[in-house]
Amino acid sequence: ENDAALEITMTGPKLKFHCSTSICIAGADLQPKLDGQPLLNTKIYSVKKDAILEFGRLVSGFRAYLAVKGGINTDVVLDSRSQFKSVTGGSVISKGEILPIKSFSERQVFGARLQTKALENNSNTLQCFAGPEFELFPQEFSKQLLGTNFKVSKNFSRMGYQLEEEFPNALPSMLTSAVLPGTVQLTPQGKLIILMRDCQTTGGYPRVLQLSEASIDALAQKKAGDTVVFSLIDFA
Repeated sequence: ENDAALEITMTGPKLKFHCSTSICIAGADLQPKLDGQPLLNTKIYSVKKDAILEFGRLVSGFRAYLAVKGGINTDVVLDSRSQFKSVTGGSVISKGEILPIKSFSERQVFGARLQTKALENNSNTLQCFAGPEFELFPQEFSKQLLGTNFKVSKNFSRMGYQLEEEFPNALPSMLTSAVLPGTVQLTPQGKLIILMRDCQTTGGYPRVLQLSEASIDALAQKKAGDTVVFSLIDFA
């Protein structure tokens, strides 16, 4: 559960394995092939030494994840194997780089496959709860907010997704308050920003909605130009 995996965004790499192992791919569909044979997502595959894993064009989603038996054993910094440029000196795998993994060749059970909804890559509905400042807006705003198809702007990252459409925001400035991944903020300029997994911990914009955990995952599979619509969940 705590092993390091490789995140693959939009375009997949070409990888050569220097030892035998087992792999599993999840998330976006990037048409992976192992020695020319197509692979399915969320299924375990045995990999032999010198095998080549490569990816094709993006079919659906935006981010795929490659897990290797025993994890990718990069250096541990601050109790983590993750990369963050200002801490680890880099955040992108370079051509020719070797990712350390352990050799596993013992027989395993390969008939099992995760029963998932494939992260609902093709769904544009984001389930959410009313945010702390939701009730401060006029009812007309609420209806428009929940009835609009929003387009993901070019300003999106692991920190947050900004939507293109604008809404009037006449609320006075508020004190900086706690925010979470999935918090939907409305800026004074009327822009909606959805905070993602690497977001900050506080913010000074009204928190109009709060995405569910599943919807955060679904949004992470969206790219610029994709559309989303909010669907309100009743706390009851």
